[in-house]
Amino acid sequence: MQIAIVLYPGFTSLDFIGPYEVLRMLPDAEIRFLWHEPGPVHADSGVLVVAATHTFEETPAPDVVLVPGGMTSAEHARDEKVLAWLRQAHRTSTWTTSVCSGSVLLGAAGILDGLRATSHWSCVPLLRTFGARPVGDERIVHEGKVVTAAGVSAGLDMALWLAGEIAGPARAESIQLVIEYDPQPPYDAGHLSKASARTKASATALLASDLAATGQLLTPGRLLWDQAVRRARSGRRRTKVSAG
Repeated sequence: MQIAIVLYPGFTSLDFIGPYEVLRMLPDAEIRFLWHEPGPVHADSGVLVVAATHTFEETPAPDVVLVPGGMTSAEHARDEKVLAWLRQAHRTSTWTTSVCSGSVLLGAAGILDGLRATSHWSCVPLLRTFGARPVGDERIVHEGKVVTAAGVSAGLDMALWLAGEIAGPARAESIQLVIEYDPQPPYDAGHLSKASARTKASATALLASDLAATGQLLTPGRLLWDQAVRRARSGRRRTKVSAG
């Protein structure tokens, strides 16, 4: 079973590493880390480096596609080569999945059109731009073979759920025990519905600081502009056809 995890400069480490640690323990799993070319890819921390093992061209039809999020997800959601590969891989995949803002790339590829989907809370409203039906109160959203997970740590939950679907609950529970995944957080502010106004403001400021540090403050706006232009051009083409 070939599992393709898309890497891109600026991915968030836990989005990628959490699901990887679960999925690598599935029977006959072949994990591939994909980018335009093999070699080092930096996480959004600028410190962690992971090597892409394969190119998109070398991996045309994986069984499982996983797209992590990151501070640069909006930038890479404008990369037509990445989007074309996602569309192609999705046509034959058994599962197409995302963690956090990785769903923005799935949306930009047209995969979420008409589907319920989730993302990091800061990106949930953006999903509507791609024709998705945003969900902000579910940690895992399953629509057919498309599975989206909420922010960062939700990738572990999604991967365990997926392991159960692929190999059965017994295998998933064994994996859970191997990684001793028994979350008991010392604080209870992990969702917008639980966080205080002060915590929300502080978290928003931290996100803005990270976006600024990676030069991404304007990128979501550019992505929205791209989508607006595509819709306008598509509408004009439909008008011309119907008029003729």
